Amino acid sequence: MSTTTTRPRSATLLLNKVPEVTLWFWIIKILCTTVGESFADYINETLGFGLTNTTLLFTAVFAVVLTAQVSARRYVPGLYWLTVVVVSVTGTLYTDILTDRQAVPLWISSTVFAVLLAAVFGIWFARERTLSIHSIVTRPREAFYWLAVLVTFALGTATGDWTLTLTGWSPGVSVLLPATLIGLTVVLWRSGAHPVLSFWVAYILTRPLGANIGDFLASPHADGGAGLGTLGTSLVFLGAILATVVHLSVSRVDVIDTPTDAAAAPTDRSREQRALAGFAVMAVATAALLTYTDSRPHVSALDDAPAPSCSSGSAPADDAAAHGLVVTAFPADDIARFTGLTAAITSAVDAGDTAGAAAAATDLETAWDDRADALTAADCGAWTYVDQRIDPVLAAVRTSTPDRATEDAALARLTATLGG
Repeated sequence: MSTTTTRPRSATLLLNKVPEVTLWFWIIKILCTTVGESFADYINETLGFGLTNTTLLFTAVFAVVLTAQVSARRYVPGLYWLTVVVVSVTGTLYTDILTDRQAVPLWISSTVFAVLLAAVFGIWFARERTLSIHSIVTRPREAFYWLAVLVTFALGTATGDWTLTLTGWSPGVSVLLPATLIGLTVVLWRSGAHPVLSFWVAYILTRPLGANIGDFLASPHADGGAGLGTLGTSLVFLGAILATVVHLSVSRVDVIDTPTDAAAAPTDRSREQRALAGFAVMAVATAALLTYTDSRPHVSALDDAPAPSCSSGSAPADDAAAHGLVVTAFPADDIARFTGLTAAITSAVDAGDTAGAAAAATDLETAWDDRADALTAADCGAWTYVDQRIDPVLAAVRTSTPDRATEDAALARLTATLGG
């Protein structure tokens, strides 16, 4: 990359349109990511707006907000961070559409978004000779910047969800991996890594970190979460974002007065090469960890652990008792639908149709989530027990290395619970 200030091709220069990268930048970035995840879930699932309608809504909102951001001639904290919140939701929804509606495996969407991001950076650098956010002073550079941000959110969503699929970690534990990787990125940056590379690696990692924090806060206590719910989590983080934006608007501590590319240039090539090797080691270690957890991903999920306690309803002792509660408490139409979807997964597994099994599993997951509130109210204990039987089925058919015995065991238990 260039080590000197690069003259923009465009003749129309603007004041720098993005904030300085300070501690405040990372704090509010994580806040925006978290509220984006929880607010999208609230509209999609709690309000029942649906994934497709929610995606269309936020795509339209993103177009409006981005137009306003691009039209501004200087950095405006409120407008900039509103755009980040909206692009966070939009990028997340695009990945969810691929996963939940098109049954695209997460490893494929992660690969596609990674290649797309590399292409964006390649074209951006070839045209502008810099990827530094300290020099977003032309319309083309701003367009490249927001396109890269959108793809990083989609990529962060795909890789974060893929990690959860491979590991089966609880919401609280899942926070540790991206947090650790961000910490290592900071250490490597301090050790001489290229600032631009370090920035974009950390920027991508804040997406799964913020999403996992949101999942932890929103998930019920029975699932290892804080129990705030999607609405409660959204309100808490929206308030924190608003307070931070007000502070930045008044203090102007994140305003870049003098655009420059020089800040992006490392001065010690040997230190940069050692840090780059550190990034490679970090990537290999992460891949090894995920490979190990994926090799034994669902042992604990298939154990006959007792159902967690609920604030209302009964906790069945076994599958037969759960089936009795299901028949008594849940509408017959719901039971028939879940049973039919389970049968569709079983048929696909029997036929060796991995993609078909994953698609049918997504249909089951969507149908189950859509009825979660009503069924939990009908009998929390029965809902929780069935939910414990559905999760291993989803994990077994979605793993990158399906095991027939694991799939059969999970499906047999779910079938016994639903069908008696």
